[in-house]
Amino acid sequence: MSALGMTAVLGGCGLTGDSDDVTLRLVAADYGDSPANSSTKYWAKLVEEYEADHPGVKIEVSVYSWNDVDAKVKEMVDAGKAPDMAQIGAYADYADAGLLYPADDLLSIPVQADFVSQLATAGQLDGVQYGMPFAASTRLLFYNKTLFAKAGITPPTTWAELAAGAEALKAEGVKFPYALPLGPEEAQAETMQWLLSGGGGYTDGSGGYGIDSPENVETFTWLRDELVGKELTGPVAPAKLNRADAFAAFADGQVGMLNGHPSLMKMAEQKGVKYGMVPMPGLNGESKATMGVADWMLAFKQNGHQEEIGEFLDFVYDRKNVLAFSREYELLPVTTSASEVMSASAEDRELQPFLKELPLAELYPVDKTSWARVSAEVKKQIGKAVAPGGSPSAVLGALENTALTAESEAAAG
Repeated sequence: MSALGMTAVLGGCGLTGDSDDVTLRLVAADYGDSPANSSTKYWAKLVEEYEADHPGVKIEVSVYSWNDVDAKVKEMVDAGKAPDMAQIGAYADYADAGLLYPADDLLSIPVQADFVSQLATAGQLDGVQYGMPFAASTRLLFYNKTLFAKAGITPPTTWAELAAGAEALKAEGVKFPYALPLGPEEAQAETMQWLLSGGGGYTDGSGGYGIDSPENVETFTWLRDELVGKELTGPVAPAKLNRADAFAAFADGQVGMLNGHPSLMKMAEQKGVKYGMVPMPGLNGESKATMGVADWMLAFKQNGHQEEIGEFLDFVYDRKNVLAFSREYELLPVTTSASEVMSASAEDRELQPFLKELPLAELYPVDKTSWARVSAEVKKQIGKAVAPGGSPSAVLGALENTALTAESEAAAG
């Protein structure tokens, strides 16, 4: 997302007005890619509207880049100065530590019931919802229509077709026939997309980790032998290729196909790249599941203000506000009511293919307090599994051991 490193404070400062005034402090992530579309502007408009109707409540919003926001909130919590609300990438650690209000204690019943069901479920720890979904996205396989036409190929529906298409693209001199970003920026996302397409995933059917399952080992063995080993993934080793660089190369017309989310559409259009989007191919046909990602709103108990936080969040999740945010940043609505509007609106036709995938989407195991540690280790290690001479079973086995150790340590407190 944004690498602006900027901070902005919006709303009332809390130093003036009646002594009975309540000031709520929210730390939020920046979804913009320039000062012109910084999330600061979204929150400023929303806060102005809210404060006009709630004269006894002031809202202070501090906006940080995605590079900084999670660490900033942790720093505040560790210092005993938790914000009232935080809109960040994870919730489970804070919920497990007993620091958060359950959504049941904050939101009105119609608002809580409006969350897209699998997103609401993903926000639960031990059956209680603490993470309120704020933004969502899914992934599709993007392909360059011009390069595909030149190579005489059609969008793949199976791994074999993807590999054959990549061979044809390579023969035409395409720099990255299939871009495989397993670099440290977002390797956990590309990994999950491939694991799901191979019938596996980070977790098994019972909800425990299953990183080194036979299906997952088979998937990464195929990637090593059929794509990387045949030099179909470009001149940069997957372990060193970051998602942002892969997206930039696609926008420059150097990539035949890659997994992407909605923001890639605008990047490609700005550079005049003609692209198409299809569901991720699976081992023997279209993948039965795609990867979904959600970001979360949390409410901390430290400062009280339960009633005021709940009223403000009811406003945040009003349909028009959810739609305005989703449209501004090309993300998927987290509420059913906004999703229904987007599904039927000509204005939103570019996002509709991603929205269609949301009911099939599986999310990271964000309900596990161990996930942050496991994700960090995936980013460091997974690229080794597809390197020449790499051992998928050894790398995935080591990651499974990391996951089980993290789980046992979390359970021990």
